Amino acid sequence: MASLDPPSTLKPAQVALAMIESGVAKHRTRGDLLFFKAFAAGVMLSFGGLLSEIVAGGSAGINASNPGLVKFLSGAVFPVGLIMIVLQGQELLTSNMMVYPMACLKGAVPWWGLAYNWLIVTFGNLCGSLFFAAVLVKYTGIISTAPYDAYAVTFAMHKAADPEWHQIFLRGIGCNWLVSVAVWQAAGARETISKIVAIWIPIMIFVACGYDHVVANMFSVPLGILFGADLTVAEYIRKSLIAAYLGNIVGALLVALPALYFYAPDLDYRASGLREAEAGEVLNGRDDDREMRERDRDEGATSTETYEVSSKRSQ
Repeated sequence: MASLDPPSTLKPAQVALAMIESGVAKHRTRGDLLFFKAFAAGVMLSFGGLLSEIVAGGSAGINASNPGLVKFLSGAVFPVGLIMIVLQGQELLTSNMMVYPMACLKGAVPWWGLAYNWLIVTFGNLCGSLFFAAVLVKYTGIISTAPYDAYAVTFAMHKAADPEWHQIFLRGIGCNWLVSVAVWQAAGARETISKIVAIWIPIMIFVACGYDHVVANMFSVPLGILFGADLTVAEYIRKSLIAAYLGNIVGALLVALPALYFYAPDLDYRASGLREAEAGEVLNGRDDDREMRERDRDEGATSTETYEVSSKRSQ
C-alpha cells in the first residue's frame, strides 16, 4: 500500500518555484524589517565565525602536526551561523544573491528591487558583524589572551592582505557556489534535521577549504584590525570586500541560472500568481479569492435568470 505521507524532499522544480516566491516575499518586505533581519543575520553568522576562530586558534599543537585536521574542525563548527539564519528566516546577502536574480529573471519582481534589497541587506549584515566584533568580542575580552588574539590578527591578514585581488575573487566564487547549494538543499528539505544536515555539509567544505564569504569577512577582518592587524579599512574594502562581493555574486549565479534553465524554463509567473503577490495579495490565498469571485459571478447570473423568469410569469 502506497504511503500517503508527503515526500521528505521537494523536487528540484518545486524548489526553483519556492526560490522565486521567496524573492517575491523579499520584495514585499519593508525596508526597516529587511535591515533588522540582516543585522541579526550578521550577528548569527559571526557567532559561527567566532567559534571557528576559537577552535583553530586554540589548536596550535594539533596544527603543527596535522593542519588538515584543524581546518576540518574549524569548518565543522562554522555552519552553526547559517543554520540559525535559515531556521530563523533572517536576511543574508549571499543567499539573496541567488534568490533575487531568479525572481527578476522570471519577471516576478522588478530589477530595481534587486539593488534596493542588496543595498539594505549589505548594510544590515555589515552593521551586525561590526557590532558583534566590537561589542561582543573585543570589548568583552573573551579572546584577548594568547593564542586567540594573535590568531585573530593572523587570520585577518591571511584573508585580506596576503592573497592577490583575483585570488580573493575566485575564492568568493567557490564560496557562494557552495553556500547557494546549501540554501537550495535546505529549501528542499521539509523537516529541521534534514535542513541542518543539508546546510552543514557544503558550509563545512567552503570553510575548511578557505574560500571567501563577504559577510563572514565583515566579522573576521575588522576583528583582526581591532586587535592590531597591519591593515587599514581602505585596504580591506578595496582588496577583500569588493573582490569577495563580486566573486560571491558569480558563485550564486552559477546555481541560480542553471536552476532556472533545468527546472523552470517555461515557468510563467503570471500563471502561478506571483504578480498578484507582488501587488499585495496573499500568495497562498489567491485560489480562494479566485473561487470567491467566480462564485459571486455565478450567483449574480442565477439571480438575473430568476428575475427574468419571474417577470415572464407575471406577464
